[in-house]
Amino acid sequence: MTTPQSQGKGAGGAGKTTAFGKLRRSLSGRAHWALGATAVALATWTGTLRAGTIYVPNYSFESPVVPEIFPYATNALDEWEESPQPSDYDPAQNYDTPWSYLLGTFYNVPFPGSYIDNVDGVQAAFLQAYPEVGIFQDYNSIGGTNTVPDHAFNATFNVGKAYTLTVGLTSSSDEPLTPGSTLQLSLYYRDKASNQVIVASNNVAYDPNVFTNLTQLIDFQVQVPGVKATDPWAGQNIGIQLLCTPSIELAGGYWDVDNVRLVETTALNLVHPAHTSGQLQFTVQSEPNVVFQIMATTNLSLPVTNWTRLATLTNTTGSLPYMDQSAALARRFYMAQQLR
Repeated sequence: MTTPQSQGKGAGGAGKTTAFGKLRRSLSGRAHWALGATAVALATWTGTLRAGTIYVPNYSFESPVVPEIFPYATNALDEWEESPQPSDYDPAQNYDTPWSYLLGTFYNVPFPGSYIDNVDGVQAAFLQAYPEVGIFQDYNSIGGTNTVPDHAFNATFNVGKAYTLTVGLTSSSDEPLTPGSTLQLSLYYRDKASNQVIVASNNVAYDPNVFTNLTQLIDFQVQVPGVKATDPWAGQNIGIQLLCTPSIELAGGYWDVDNVRLVETTALNLVHPAHTSGQLQFTVQSEPNVVFQIMATTNLSLPVTNWTRLATLTNTTGSLPYMDQSAALARRFYMAQQLR
C-alpha cells in the first residue's frame, strides 16, 4: 500500500504512511435433562452444519463505488459504522491524519503483486492496524453517510439456532502488518443500555507463516453454538464487529477485509425426552440430511471413545424421533455426534 502523497509516518508508527493513503495496485453445545425417577442426560456433539445464509448489507464492500482512478480508495463504508475515536488518539501527533482516514474501501486494481485474486466483486475494505480502529454493523447502526439507521441488518439470535461468521482477511502487500498484530472478529448483541456485549469472538494474529500469499484472502470464523432460551442474547439483534486490537508497539500496516458472511443453522440437539415402559425416546433436531450417530453410556466420566454406539441415522427432515429399545437402565446418558 502506498499513499497519494508520501507523508513519512502515520498512526501506525515510524515508517508508516497515513491511512487514507490506502492505494491498491491491484459447535459443540451440550444440554442435559432429568426425567422422572430415571436420570437421563442428553447431549450433542456437532461438526460442520449446513448453512442458511443471512444477508449482511454491503458484505463485500462494493458500496460506495470507488472511482477507478488514483488513489483508488475512499474513507467511506456504506452500512458499516466506524468505531469511535479513542480519547488518546491525537491527529496532530499522527501527521494530522483524521481518525476517519484509518479505514475505508478500495478498488482491487489488477496490478501484479498486489491484486487480490479471490476478492468477491471488485472492492474490499482496509483497516489500519491501530488500536480500536474497527467497523461494526447491527440493527441500529448508522453506517456510511446516513444520518439514521436503516435497519437493513435485522437478523436475531434465534433459540435452537447456531451461527457462523466468516470473514476473508489478508495483509496489505504494499504496507504489510507487523507480525503479531491482531484483529478481533466478533458477534455481539446490545444490552438495555445499548452497550455491545460480545457473544463469541476470534482474535486473528498476523503470522507470515500463515499468510504466506498476501494476494489471497484467508477465511477466519467465529461460531456461536445453539442458542438457548436462557441465553441473554436469545431473541436479540445480531451485531458484527471487526476491531483492530494490536498493542501500540505492533501498530502499523493494513488489514484487507472482504466477503463478510453470516450463516444460521439448526443446532444439532436432542429434545423432548420421554420415558415409557422402561424405554427412553427423544427427538433429534438438526439441519435436514445431517448424518449422525447416537451414543450412550452409564458412566459420564468415560471418554467419548468408550461410549456405546447405538445407531447411525440420517435426519432427512430435520426432526427425527429415536427410541432406545435396550433393556431398562436406572441411569443412562445419550449423545448425538454429527458425522457429516
